[in-house]
Amino acid sequence: MSKYTVRLSADQREYLEQIVKKGETSARKIMHAHILLKTDKGASGPRWSDRQIREAFGLGETVLYVVRKRFVEEGLEGALQRKRQPKRPEKQKVDGAQEAQIIAVLCSERPEGAERWTLRALTDRIIELEIVEDVSYETVRTVLKRNELKPWQKKQWCVGPTRDGNHTYHMEDILEVYVRPYDPRFPQICLDEGSLQFRQETREALPMESGKPKREDYEYKREGFCSIFLACEPLTGRRFVDVRERRTKKDFALFVRDLIDLHYPDAEKIALVVDNLNTHTPGSLYDVFPPEEAMRLWKKLEIHYTPKHG
Repeated sequence: MSKYTVRLSADQREYLEQIVKKGETSARKIMHAHILLKTDKGASGPRWSDRQIREAFGLGETVLYVVRKRFVEEGLEGALQRKRQPKRPEKQKVDGAQEAQIIAVLCSERPEGAERWTLRALTDRIIELEIVEDVSYETVRTVLKRNELKPWQKKQWCVGPTRDGNHTYHMEDILEVYVRPYDPRFPQICLDEGSLQFRQETREALPMESGKPKREDYEYKREGFCSIFLACEPLTGRRFVDVRERRTKKDFALFVRDLIDLHYPDAEKIALVVDNLNTHTPGSLYDVFPPEEAMRLWKKLEIHYTPKHG
């Protein structure tokens, strides 16, 4: 005999029959009413066996057991209603001081072997450091979002040294040149050069189609190198380009001579901004031209060097 036996009173049977007849409640509640009515061992009950109920309603043994158990232990309503689940304990939320500590951890060195802080790694670390006893990933994510912290993003730029007098001098010198007013007698010119590689496609590119951009194969054939010299005058927008095979002292000296004699013949002196490449010196002029010519060109220049790594 089952440990949990259902015996319904006349009023209970009438109540359950009304639930089944009206069908205005949840399917789960109606099914439980059916089970109680069929398994009733009372004077008016049909006393169906578990097998009969399972076959009639397509139920498993567990459902029958749970409904009978809850009827005996919790009463009729307990057997009909869905059992309320206990509330899960809420994860600890963070206060202002804890939020500041979380941000400090995020802004510290990333975990060893990791490219960056992840949400899981950050949560584990702040629990390990006992900043909080327990906290959800969502709470940590909210802290990051509220403070506009995005550890998966980064920007790259040239970061100059700090507390370096030479760096500061060159930086202020260049800034002083850049704020000078325009004067055609004293043009301000920026000069730089770089190497470029010639590439030849090894496979024909596929033309653009509707919904598809032009597609080029990643393979290419190297076809040599060249050096490009570029001078620009920011205040007028003038630009001068020269393509050469190399960028030696001679190439620099010849480009500067053309700049002085061909492009700015009427200038009294050119403020020339260059980087610290070893060819950007008066010595390059003296190595290429006779001393008199080198001196003439040099007196036309006022060279300003950019800060190293800045």
